[in-house]
Amino acid sequence: MFAHRMQPRFPQRASQRGAVLVVALIFLILLTLLAIGASSGSLLQQRMVAATRSAQLANLSADTALRGAEWNLWSIASAVGNTFVCDAADINATTGCVKYDPSSSALYGSTGTVTQFRTGNNAWLSTGTEYKGADSGGYTSTSVANGHTASPNVATNPRYIVEDMGLVKPPGAGPQHESGATGTNMGGPGQNISIHIYRITARATGGTKNIVRVAQSTFDAQTSN
Repeated sequence: MFAHRMQPRFPQRASQRGAVLVVALIFLILLTLLAIGASSGSLLQQRMVAATRSAQLANLSADTALRGAEWNLWSIASAVGNTFVCDAADINATTGCVKYDPSSSALYGSTGTVTQFRTGNNAWLSTGTEYKGADSGGYTSTSVANGHTASPNVATNPRYIVEDMGLVKPPGAGPQHESGATGTNMGGPGQNISIHIYRITARATGGTKNIVRVAQSTFDAQTSN
């Protein structure tokens, strides 16, 4: 007589719908979006910091060129027998100085030399006097000479122009005047003293030529003109 063995009965497996996979994919997409947002924010902050640093370099470069031009003007004009030369028709190649004449179209016209220096585009890069640092070794170079360290992080050397605005006159002698008794003529009424007003304009770039800063000052100096 044979005994029939009962087969074990397993519960019927429920059909799988892949819900866990869908949830995992959703979380993966969310994490990916968060990662992309975080990286985009980091890149934006990095660009903002780089732009700020470049702008600061441009400001420092323009100020340095401005002070360098002032020192050059003072050191030349203050020496006995020296003359700070300013050309009447163009910017002097050595001193960077030009005599102010708004009626001159070659200087102050729409395409004039001084106008090109003042424009917002990069036409000024080919005008004015290039400032190359205290040792004249190149402001953008990395060389160190005479204890002066250049800045290698600006795109180009800064440039400047000096405009001779005319004689300073004593009180009562015209719109331009200087208080006190100075100059060889001791400030007598109607007499010109040996001091000229100079307007110095310096322009500089930051890390790229697209970032430009301008610095300007007025400066009184002796002259034999």
